[in-house]
Amino acid sequence: MSRFYAVIPAGGVGTRLWPLSRAAAPKFLHDLTGSGSTLIRATFERLVGLSDTRVMVVTGESHQEAVCAQLPEITAENIILESEPKDSAAAIGLAAAILFKRDPEIIMGSFAADHIIQPIEVFQEAIREAVATAATGKVVTIGITPTHPSTGFGYIRQGRNLKIEGAPHAHHVMEFVEKPDEKTAQAYVADGSYSWNAGMFVAPVSLMLKHIEANEPALYTGLMEIADAWGTEEQEAVTSRVWPTLPKIAIDYAVAEPAAAVGDVAVIPGTFDWDDVGDFAAMARLNHAVDNESVTILGDSKRVYSDKSSGGIVVSDTNRVIALIGIDDVVVVDTPDALLITTKEHAQSVKAAVAHWKSQGDTDVL
Repeated sequence: MSRFYAVIPAGGVGTRLWPLSRAAAPKFLHDLTGSGSTLIRATFERLVGLSDTRVMVVTGESHQEAVCAQLPEITAENIILESEPKDSAAAIGLAAAILFKRDPEIIMGSFAADHIIQPIEVFQEAIREAVATAATGKVVTIGITPTHPSTGFGYIRQGRNLKIEGAPHAHHVMEFVEKPDEKTAQAYVADGSYSWNAGMFVAPVSLMLKHIEANEPALYTGLMEIADAWGTEEQEAVTSRVWPTLPKIAIDYAVAEPAAAVGDVAVIPGTFDWDDVGDFAAMARLNHAVDNESVTILGDSKRVYSDKSSGGIVVSDTNRVIALIGIDDVVVVDTPDALLITTKEHAQSVKAAVAHWKSQGDTDVL
């Protein structure tokens, strides 16, 4: 574990959580569970027990002030700022390249800033097994045990046990499978050898870079050029010149899937509770209702009236009075400049509204 370095990619807007989550204040900067801790703060706190102060954050330039305020323990050398989003391969790859320059023996772990995980002890034990497995020369993913046949996640098909000391649950990954239809997802859950791909990866930085070089050579060349200049007087100039030219690609396609095809990927089953808080239906599921009508309320519950309504969620950061009468499974999100009304069934479709406003040029509300 002394070789382990945690990396937190803090990007993405979370368009399905609009208008609560915005480009200037994405979901990882919010407390979405009423715990008193934002998602990124909670992510940091469950990682420091594994890596101590060895934590790096990759985030957008516009989020630097908020991230630093929420994570004052992070030193300037461990914050990587993106001038524009370039997807996960560039973000995680640059962290790997910079860490490689510091010490080629580092084992990195990448963990999204906007996931909810409990209990922490079970998560940490899985990561310890992942680090032990990565030390044998593997890219390791954490596979989440499915609780239902979800069509919203990719799946990992696990094979034989690798019999690694310190990692009794490490298995060979046979393949990554794209998001399935309902019937296929049901078959995966019934099979028992498939797990959800939560996008958590642990690997030696040298191996991560090896696969990026093999599969995305242009990306590799650009990342190494930036890493070579990192910490020097040329850092800003080189980063400003190279970063915008990097290809956009997810780490799953640049590393995980091709690495699995050549037998370089392992999986540790994650038996902890996990949620990526993908929409308002997830928020309703993760938060307890505050009245007898089973309506979840985040905000001032005294300003919300519910009668013969159930299963809904109200999120409000205004002082407006809201009344729900005879309506079930509704989603109401009230902010000073935008109001969303939908149902939990259609919560995944909120991103379409964001796309509409963006196409209209109404970026002030995004």
